Amino acid sequence: MPALFVAIPLGVAFLTSLVGKYTKTLPDILAQAAGIVNVILSCTLTVLLSRVPSGVIVYKVGGWDAPFGINLVVDGLTVFMLVTINLVACIIALFCINYMEKYTSKWKFYTLFLLMLAGMNGVVLSGDIFNLFVFLEIASVASFGLVAYGVEAEELEATFKYIVMSGVASLFILLGIAFLYSYTSTLTMADIAASLQGKGVNNVVIFVSVLFIMGFGLKAAIVPFHSWLPDAHPSAPAPVSALLSGLLIKTLGIYALLRIFYNILGLDQMLLNIFMFLGGLSIIIGALLALGQRDFKRLLAYSSINQIGYILLAIGLHSPLGLLGGLFHLFNHSFFKSLLFLNSGAVEYATGTRDLEEMGGLRQRMPVTANTSLIGSMAISGIPPFNGFFSKIIIIVACIQEGHIGYGLVAVAGSILTLAYFAKLQKYAFLGKLKEKYSQLKEVPFFMQCSMLILACICLMGGLVMIPAIKNYFLQPAVDALMRGLDYKNLILAVVP
Repeated sequence: MPALFVAIPLGVAFLTSLVGKYTKTLPDILAQAAGIVNVILSCTLTVLLSRVPSGVIVYKVGGWDAPFGINLVVDGLTVFMLVTINLVACIIALFCINYMEKYTSKWKFYTLFLLMLAGMNGVVLSGDIFNLFVFLEIASVASFGLVAYGVEAEELEATFKYIVMSGVASLFILLGIAFLYSYTSTLTMADIAASLQGKGVNNVVIFVSVLFIMGFGLKAAIVPFHSWLPDAHPSAPAPVSALLSGLLIKTLGIYALLRIFYNILGLDQMLLNIFMFLGGLSIIIGALLALGQRDFKRLLAYSSINQIGYILLAIGLHSPLGLLGGLFHLFNHSFFKSLLFLNSGAVEYATGTRDLEEMGGLRQRMPVTANTSLIGSMAISGIPPFNGFFSKIIIIVACIQEGHIGYGLVAVAGSILTLAYFAKLQKYAFLGKLKEKYSQLKEVPFFMQCSMLILACICLMGGLVMIPAIKNYFLQPAVDALMRGLDYKNLILAVVP
């Protein structure tokens, strides 16, 4: 089953590229089918993993043992990410059915979309650090094409900047992998962890850690490595923006940081302090920059930097409660940020503008978009009873529990600032008097409405994930996988002789 998460999107992408130019509806059907199958598989894998005593499944590609073969490793963190990635991608694909009609060659979009999905699934499944890099590059290259999909001057300029910054990040990561390989003589992550534990921490490990923080920090758009994101995300088509902010920066950035530092390189207090400091910095700077924006999507892009800060702060706490809050916020952010980017796409689809000062009163003509946007805004601001409230309050309590009251206050201040800039968004876009030029405006097509409503329902009911029966299957195994720390290697090596 693990190999199917890569094989299905890759196979459907290949099929779409062959038949897409000859039929209009088949690419929509194929993309939806691939998304639904992957969601079913990820949920099934979650249940199957709960029945494995060790909590780990290892699949040997082609039957070859490491280091000669590639291992796909499934643990609690893997299935948590697979469910999040594939569920959000499936809902976004539904939005694309209507939205991408205004672009030519929709089949090319779906080909890139599925390649990026295959790359993200491969990143979270890989048990080999070089293959993690390969899948990361597949997802990155597909995202370059998606950001530039409209081929307007703004999109091409943003894509160029994105390619340059992403290339620098990839260079840091590849250099770090090269140093690790030269030092440990292996690329299998469990073997690297075993080798490093025997050799101890030295200048090589410290240098590799710095390279990985810079490389994956750039991929995750953490302050001060965030400069590419506010250009790339607003310029891309709305579904692509939702994929980038909702999934890509977490998969290529946050997940990789979690897996490598918690389970392979190990953590010390200095690294944890760096994570907390960068997280707090991202919370405040992202929120302050978002406050000054008048472009709908640019405001959301800076908001992504702000919210990633919460996840990074929780990672730095290195406590079960902090990780629970951080992973829950990662899950929640994937949904409410995707919803808000789809809302921005719906508004631009109907009005032809992203300038908040050109809008006003759109609630009267676009009630579904307006109400789902309000739900997304309250969820991301941490207003109860929406999902963002639960994850943020857990992170704040974890900060206080671990004695970091200052960071807890930063998290509270960031939430207040988030509420301020989303109140501004609601006021300028949806409230007030409807302008005369929008008097004949209509709500967006059916499938766009459906995807926004589904995401809004998840934001409203997301707190149910904390019910013990669900949490113990979904969130808690991911926390346990990280809290095992370097014992991860023993579990993998016990399965793979």
